[in-house]
Amino acid sequence: MQKQLPIGVQTFEKVINGNYLYVDKTALIYEMVHEYSYLFLSRPRRFGKSLLTSTLEAYFQGRKELFQGLAMEQLEQEWKSYPVFHLDLNVGKYDTLESLQENLNIFLTALEGKYSQDSSEKSLAQRFSGLVQRAAEQEGHQVVILVDEYDKPMLNAIGNAELQEAFRSELKAFYSVLKSQDRYIRFAFLTGVTKFGKISVFSDLNNLFDISMSPQFGTLCGFTEQETDKYFRQEVAALAQNNGITTEEACNRLRQNYDGYRFNRFQTEGVYNPFSLLFTFKNLAFGDYWFETGTPTYLVTLLQQNNYNLDQLTQEPVTADVLNSTNPSSLNPIPVIYQSGYLTISGYDEEFELYHLDYPNKEVERGFTRFLIPFYTPMNENNGPATISQLVRDIRSGNVEAFMQRLQTIFADTDYRIVGKRELYFQNAVSVIFKLLGFNLQTERPANGGRMDMVVKTALYIYIIEFKIDKSADAALQQIQEKGYHLPFVTDSRPTILIGVNFSSETRGISEWKKVGGGAERGPKVE
Repeated sequence: MQKQLPIGVQTFEKVINGNYLYVDKTALIYEMVHEYSYLFLSRPRRFGKSLLTSTLEAYFQGRKELFQGLAMEQLEQEWKSYPVFHLDLNVGKYDTLESLQENLNIFLTALEGKYSQDSSEKSLAQRFSGLVQRAAEQEGHQVVILVDEYDKPMLNAIGNAELQEAFRSELKAFYSVLKSQDRYIRFAFLTGVTKFGKISVFSDLNNLFDISMSPQFGTLCGFTEQETDKYFRQEVAALAQNNGITTEEACNRLRQNYDGYRFNRFQTEGVYNPFSLLFTFKNLAFGDYWFETGTPTYLVTLLQQNNYNLDQLTQEPVTADVLNSTNPSSLNPIPVIYQSGYLTISGYDEEFELYHLDYPNKEVERGFTRFLIPFYTPMNENNGPATISQLVRDIRSGNVEAFMQRLQTIFADTDYRIVGKRELYFQNAVSVIFKLLGFNLQTERPANGGRMDMVVKTALYIYIIEFKIDKSADAALQQIQEKGYHLPFVTDSRPTILIGVNFSSETRGISEWKKVGGGAERGPKVE
């Protein structure tokens, strides 16, 4: 009987007993539990962390029958049952300190029903500490502690420094039990999306080993190309047939849309987003399934609070210290965006020890850009797609007049708020719009005389665009020509069109634009 796709199933027992397909990761799990005692893993949302945590729970409960036919069955010679404390912080709104304390109280109360309560233990941390000791003494085995989505409260408090500090203080005391009760603990595993709370929350846990960028566990979550071919061959064939394409074409589209995650510099083979891959096979159709579940707004909060230039997301190399940054007050949003799965490692410079980042695949690049529309432009999700399609037709055909008129209308017709530095706001807004057009786009492109604001290449034209704030379109064009921004393209057979654009901070729109090349040289000036 063909196994079901495990969509929405996050419990290992249910996957096995419910005849769901399980991509066997138990060989790596065996290495984890036999080589380490305290582990931390950061992976994007919906990447299989909860199922991994549930698999660890079943293993440490000694449930050998669930591992029949898996690598663990042959690798493990001794099956022991340990008391397992499984804390899942994914459930909860966490808008007040009391909401976190209530969830921790529910977790502890359930355990106290089994291992009793000591009236002298008043705080949550004291109760947790006492439970670890009593469970170990009563069961005759050390305790296993599993924490899923440890960072959910901290993420919910981004932008609220006072609440984040309250969460940090509460969780730091709670997790300190992992060190103070070390002799009673066999294994501890904590997982979440980000590391930004790791130092501040786990600062006392020098025994916690971070495997997030470990080559040994780079494929622990997500599906490799080999696993996809082994476990989903029938699904790939059905997908190809339903879409009227060959199996090879289906594989290529799957790779372009959902593959490409690399979590360390040694990883040459990317891994697929398991959530999107499974939904593609279920629906027999390609889609942006990961994004349909919602993108966290804390990412935009970080970008806007720090006046971040969106063009630098995939252009600025970073050090390992930046990727592993755990400082919640840092002005650099890149660590959280990387850890959240919107950027991945695309290369590594051995000489300077710098990581290069990029979008892992088309789904992420397309979805993240669309997500930014209402935050950075006057467009919204309702009028955005239709407007973008019109802009694409204009720029493909070289109709600069229609293109710029539509762009003027976009900024003129909608009331919106300029966030942060006005120059950067306009630059980010235009960058998001142009990114959605899907052309070969370069921003801040180096040239002999400086950096061009934007270069857009289509099949028929090359556009060089310079933006000014509260100056003039003539000043923008003059800069293009004086600094020779057009010179690198003189040997290209495509016509080069120079466009100067001036934004008005008073009207919050395009006040004037002009062009050189491609027909009429002047656009309307808005008085």
